Amino acid sequence: MSNHLEGKVAVILGGTGGIGAATATRLANAGATVVVTAQSELAKAQRVVDSLPANGDRGHLATVAAITDSASLVELASRVKARLGRLDILVNTAGFTKPVKHGDLDALTDELIDEIMKVNWRAQFAAIRAFRTLLDESGDGLVVNVSSISASTGVGSNIAYCAAKAGLDVMAASLARALAPRIRVLNVSPGVVDTSFVPGRGADFNDKVAATTPLGRIGTPDDIAAAIEAFATHLTFSTGVTIVVDGGRRLN
Repeated sequence: MSNHLEGKVAVILGGTGGIGAATATRLANAGATVVVTAQSELAKAQRVVDSLPANGDRGHLATVAAITDSASLVELASRVKARLGRLDILVNTAGFTKPVKHGDLDALTDELIDEIMKVNWRAQFAAIRAFRTLLDESGDGLVVNVSSISASTGVGSNIAYCAAKAGLDVMAASLARALAPRIRVLNVSPGVVDTSFVPGRGADFNDKVAATTPLGRIGTPDDIAAAIEAFATHLTFSTGVTIVVDGGRRLN
C-alpha cells in the first residue's frame, strides 16, 4: 500500500461496476478518500465502500447519482464539497451498450442511438461540467474517462457505441486544452474486459478473444484500474491523450 494519493479525494461514477470497483480499491490503497457512486442502488455502492481500507477520520462515501440527469450531478458535486471539502480526481466509468450487428441498420434505432450517446458521451461531459469548479480549486485536478479501442478500430458492440467512444477521445483532447493547467483530462482505452458490461458475452466469447489477443488473455478490471491509478500517481505530465490497455487486441 502506498500513500501517493494521501489527502486526495476521488469520485468514481459507475463505482459499482467491475472497473469502477477495482479503481476504488486501487485509489483507496494509494491513500485517497473515495466516493463510490451508483446509478440508483445505494446498497451496491455501500458494499464497495465497505470493502475499502479505512482512511482515517474522513472516511469513504457511498452515494447515488443519475448520470444522465445534470441536476443530479450538480447536486452530487455540492454533496461532495459539503462532506469532503474538495475533489481531486473524477473517474467516469459508467456506461451502457447493447449488441447490434453493424450491418443491421434497422436494429440501431434512433432511440437506441440517443440512449447510447446520452449515457456514454453526454453524461461524461455533464459530470466534468458539474465538478469543474471543485477540480479547478484542487489546482491538480484529474479527469479520467473510460473509452474503448472500438473508438479507433470501429469494431464494437454497435456502431453508435464506437462513435460515442470516439467522441470521448476527442473530448479528452478538447477539454485538456480548455481546462489546463489546473485540470488534466485523460482516457483509458480497454479492449475486451472480463466484466458483464456487454449483455450476452460469456466465457465462450472471452476464450475466443483471448486466443486471438497477442498477450494471450482478455483484460481484467484491475488492468484498467492500474492505468487509472498511474494517471493519478506517476503519469502526471500527461494530458489530452488516450492510453490503450488492451493486451495488443487492436493489432489484430
